Amino acid sequence: MDRRQFIRTSALGFLGLGTCSQLGCRSGQTAQVVKPGEKTMVGSHTAGGETYGPLVDQAVSNLLGRHCGGVQPAAYMQGTPTKGPMRICFLGVENKSIEELGDFRETLYEQIDQRILNSGDFQSVSKRSVDAGLQAANLRPEEVLLPQNMRILTERMEQMQQPFDFVLIAKITSGTTRSNADYQREYLLTLEMLNVRNGVYAKESATIIKKYNVSTWSKMKSLTPWG
Repeated sequence: MDRRQFIRTSALGFLGLGTCSQLGCRSGQTAQVVKPGEKTMVGSHTAGGETYGPLVDQAVSNLLGRHCGGVQPAAYMQGTPTKGPMRICFLGVENKSIEELGDFRETLYEQIDQRILNSGDFQSVSKRSVDAGLQAANLRPEEVLLPQNMRILTERMEQMQQPFDFVLIAKITSGTTRSNADYQREYLLTLEMLNVRNGVYAKESATIIKKYNVSTWSKMKSLTPWG
């Protein structure tokens, strides 16, 4: 046994952990279904559902609460004299944070979209229709807020029988504060919504700060020259 292995084995023995071969453990993975009311897993290195879920709840409720009433639905503008929920063209989720969103990008989209539908005062345009409209207009989501591009998308969506009253863009950003090996990260979800009828712009944000602490054993390893 070389010196490095001897020191690591001794340290593990001192901590009462032993090595994998000593404990007879085998590599493998287990899983369990999280039941309603049970705590969900907290990400040890990046944000997860425990962070994004509350951000969506707060930001969406604050934004939509400011716009209830006072606008004729898009269907009325097309000549149908009926009242109904205002329609939102949700363009997508931008990631400007230090972390990769991965499969959470689509999850965030669906969570925001579902809360729009649940509000009762608003109705979201189908994502498939939004994607088709952007493709027909040859536009990326971040380009739509320019006035000339907004007119192009509005015309394309109306041709598809999918008029809308607002466009909505979500954005995730982050800021990191470090203290040696430990750090904390501030996650910010920003929702930007533009009324396509009168040009009124609105913005709401929600913030969560999460701490990440490196284990004592990892800190010990980082201090040894043979780590």
